[in-house]
Amino acid sequence: MKKLKVLMLGWEFPPIVTGGLGAACYGISKSLAGKVDLTLILPKSDPDFILQNVDLTGLNNIDIQNIKAEFTKPEYSAFGEVMYVPANILPYQEAEEQVAIVPETSTTKSEQAAETVTAPVKPAYHPVTITEPVEELNVFGHTSLEKMDANSAVIQYARYATRLASQKDFDVIYAHDWMTFLAGVELKLVSGKPLVVHVHSLSYDRAGKDSQGWIYELEKQALEKADFIIPVSEYTSKIIQTQYGISPERIQSVYNGIDPKQPVRKEKSSDEDKLVLFLGRITEQKGASYFLDIAAKVLEQTKDVQFVMAGTGNQLQELLNSDQYLQLDNKFEFTGFLDREKVDNLLAIADVYCMPSVSEPFGLSAIEAAQYGVPTVLSNQSGAAEVLHSALKADYNDTETMAAHIISLLQDETLREKVITDSYQDIESLTWENAAEEILEILEKVVEQA
Repeated sequence: MKKLKVLMLGWEFPPIVTGGLGAACYGISKSLAGKVDLTLILPKSDPDFILQNVDLTGLNNIDIQNIKAEFTKPEYSAFGEVMYVPANILPYQEAEEQVAIVPETSTTKSEQAAETVTAPVKPAYHPVTITEPVEELNVFGHTSLEKMDANSAVIQYARYATRLASQKDFDVIYAHDWMTFLAGVELKLVSGKPLVVHVHSLSYDRAGKDSQGWIYELEKQALEKADFIIPVSEYTSKIIQTQYGISPERIQSVYNGIDPKQPVRKEKSSDEDKLVLFLGRITEQKGASYFLDIAAKVLEQTKDVQFVMAGTGNQLQELLNSDQYLQLDNKFEFTGFLDREKVDNLLAIADVYCMPSVSEPFGLSAIEAAQYGVPTVLSNQSGAAEVLHSALKADYNDTETMAAHIISLLQDETLREKVITDSYQDIESLTWENAAEEILEILEKVVEQA
């Protein structure tokens, strides 16, 4: 049977990963590669990174002005064909502001590209003219990305991805999250091929129901134009339907997977405090302030508990200056950003993992905690709550119940062991291989119906 030819558009990829998106794209691409002919167009954030068995081609090593004549197709590898577009902007911003938009015309010149218009406009979905000289699109070669705003970089990525993909043979476009949606829609218009979008997070999650900015509009138009939509949870599927007005007939949830591992717990001495862990961006979306409130309520009833908030974000300074934090003395610790090894070390000694997210499409960190044998307390407003059936749950703002759950897990050994054992069973089927099988069925169905 002929393999499906999939053009995958992503933004994050190891080793530079700021959240679950990079891990998800890596897991999906690794598992899909053996089942399809996979081409990946990704931002490049680490020019020195070499991935074994993968031929990584950076545009900085190509003669941009003669890309048609001199571009060499990399050898096929376990991860498909990987090409990098240079980019180092963060995939998720906490606030949407007026953005600099490059005028969308088929005759855009490099001089025009330097001119911008500032307006809170909806994204333009005009196909890139394939006859346009590629050097005119190469704003990445003319402008430092540190000086570009994120939305402008997304627009230029769309231009470049369209140019690169015009030389490729593919059956379906498979785009991940808002940073690639513009590219996906333009490619659909240029190629006539069907578009499948994979939703890992939405502007609604970060800014709530009042979010009506540029990213929301981009997401909405892409969701409307996509042939099919893959959200990471039923929770996100419902948001797509209610907040973006998309019919459920074009939506099918696929849960994230997790890489198999057998982590080793590290035992603490009997006189050490119990450890309750929060891991993630310190933002309103992640419920960071609620975690501080939960800690205060737990410590009112028991003092032999240490709370650790690992991560950074726009609420960090606010929480550090809060009276509530100052009153907790040395029972609450902010670690700042931690690398993978330090995160694993924390998970290995944590007694409870708490994720009080206000809106969490999935929550890979909760699954990782369960993998480490750490019982979890989750908000009902999360995708992870759908798969971790054994986790103790409450609404994100019900800090009384969350605090009670934590105390129960710390003091009731029978309950604790049951939650841990059941959680192992909950995550057994959460593999990237299973996710890839579901995704492949969707892609094949979309191509067949196109």
